[in-house]
Amino acid sequence: MPEPVSLDSCELRLVDPERVRAVQESMPQADVVDELAEVFGLLSDPNRLRLLASLLEGGELCVCDLAAATGMAESTTSHALRLLRAHHVVKARRAGRMMHYSLRDGHVRMLLDVALEHVGHGDGPGPVAVP
Repeated sequence: MPEPVSLDSCELRLVDPERVRAVQESMPQADVVDELAEVFGLLSDPNRLRLLASLLEGGELCVCDLAAATGMAESTTSHALRLLRAHHVVKARRAGRMMHYSLRDGHVRMLLDVALEHVGHGDGPGPVAVP
């Protein structure tokens, strides 16, 4: 029986210096990568994702409506929204004593739409175990 081949490493180590240089030159600056990692970190929390999905489907919603839609406590909802707002993922509009939240812009909407589509297209049973 043939020896299994690892898909996570090069069978033949041969670096293409021109391609490596081109990729390195096109990489975002370190501060941009750090900020992007923070945003993806925010999106890794299921409760915050529920809030964002609610805003994606429902448009502008107040804290009470978001808490009811997601099954979260209002204090938890409010705290999560503060984090999302601080990182420019959602925006808030005051109407009297009520705060209404919505997705910050089309980029956030597109990111969520693409992520939902990616998860939903189901190429297999789930994540592949890494030895």
